[in-house]
Amino acid sequence: MPDLSALAWTLMAFAALLVGISKTALPGSNTISVAIFAALLPAKESTGALLVLLIVGDAFAVWAYRKHADWQVLRRLVPTVVAGLVAGALFLALASDAGVRRVIGVILLLVIAMTLVRRYTTRKSGDRPISKRREHVQAGVYGTLGGFTTMVANAAGPVMSMYFLASRFSMKTFLGTAAWFYAVVNLVKVPFSVGLGLITEQTLLVNAVLVPAVVAGALAGRALVTKMNQTLFDRLIILLTVVGAVYLLF
Repeated sequence: MPDLSALAWTLMAFAALLVGISKTALPGSNTISVAIFAALLPAKESTGALLVLLIVGDAFAVWAYRKHADWQVLRRLVPTVVAGLVAGALFLALASDAGVRRVIGVILLLVIAMTLVRRYTTRKSGDRPISKRREHVQAGVYGTLGGFTTMVANAAGPVMSMYFLASRFSMKTFLGTAAWFYAVVNLVKVPFSVGLGLITEQTLLVNAVLVPAVVAGALAGRALVTKMNQTLFDRLIILLTVVGAVYLLF
């Protein structure tokens, strides 16, 4: 077990709670969890410790929103996400801890800016349907970045949240599509993470202590989402993404 202070364990429990909430109510809020784990553990080891907690949260999210996924969008993302995962694994094998954090921070800020500009231009052009070509371009850009960021720092949440916002998903479709996306992607990451030495006996001991906080967060998020409307949901997603990106960058 890592030799951490009581304050560090408290912060990690809070991060685990946010993992649960992010899975059933506020995708993107787990960027704060990424930041906390990276601050308390070596950046690369933190990704392995966090991955197992994310998979626990995924199970709750799939159970809660299994009927609301947009499977056409998920199929479109498959090849680009796989490419991003491979690129992320190669980057992890070569990059330093500081390099990992800064690259993810820059990517997230660029994705936020790109999404906000796209939402603004969409409002100006009205509610015209998105063209097929534009759908494939969006899937290519966001999918590749999502695969890369999830492999490197478990930080695909903000990237894919911006993609789902750009796709104009309703709140439940957003949560259902995200639930299945992360469930599959995080399971695919396990052999990569074991091979890179990111998941170890030590990180699994940390997981055993923190899993109850993930479960509590998932249940709390399920109750929270019933009290939110679409506008509040969209604004919170953007705000949480900005906060997480700025922390990782600086």
